[in-house]
Amino acid sequence: MAGLRRDTGEYGPATTGVPYGMFRYGLRTNVLDWLLERVPTPRRNPFTLGYLAVVATTTTFANLADPELVQRLQEASSSDGHNLLHHPVRALVLSGFWVAGEVWVPYLWGFALTLAPLERRVGPARAAAVFAVGHVGATLLSQGVVMGAVATGRMGTDAMDRLDIGVSYGVLACLGAVAGLMPVRERLLALGGASVMIAQQIAQDRDLVTAVGHPAALLAGVALWRWLRRGRRGPTAGPRRAAARAVHGARARGGLSAAR
Repeated sequence: MAGLRRDTGEYGPATTGVPYGMFRYGLRTNVLDWLLERVPTPRRNPFTLGYLAVVATTTTFANLADPELVQRLQEASSSDGHNLLHHPVRALVLSGFWVAGEVWVPYLWGFALTLAPLERRVGPARAAAVFAVGHVGATLLSQGVVMGAVATGRMGTDAMDRLDIGVSYGVLACLGAVAGLMPVRERLLALGGASVMIAQQIAQDRDLVTAVGHPAALLAGVALWRWLRRGRRGPTAGPRRAAARAVHGARARGGLSAAR
């Protein structure tokens, strides 16, 4: 076609664009970087890993120590109505250092999918604040409902002494909070999945404390969206991804120069 000329070099036609091999290299690098950037590390997730270490320690102790000793310690740490009235600070703090059950591995995934990504985006201080707000707020609200039910005679006084320990309130608050930092579609999926999970648990357990506390914890995280967005960290590219981008840019510029 007139007016168009294809330059050829000494060794054949000049190529344009990035070679296929470099594309495959860049794809592998980007996928690997995406995975590595989401693996919790002491530098990126000091609060997450520290809290997991505490939970793993208390769970291991609960499985190995004398059952009566474990029961006494958990009852002293419980955030039930009786302890909240007599030892509120101790109950609110220590109740979050135990898990409700003998296995802590499910909480590992819970932390990895909620607290860890939240901490990467807003920093350890704000992530810890979200966890604390969810744990304390949902505990006070749920136990306040129990106290009201006992005072009006709708529940027996033994409800004030039922063991109340665990990290689920903090985890759900972090889930609600991190959803606000996601794109709209992912946000709706996260909140929808959490709502279904909570509704299913309420229907199965029929426990007043979790029926009030779990939705309250999730909503506590949602309520903190505006505050968290003001302190959100910008996305950072890992060194391998940055190097790959530089290589791609240089190759692309070389291809464009050869095509001119």
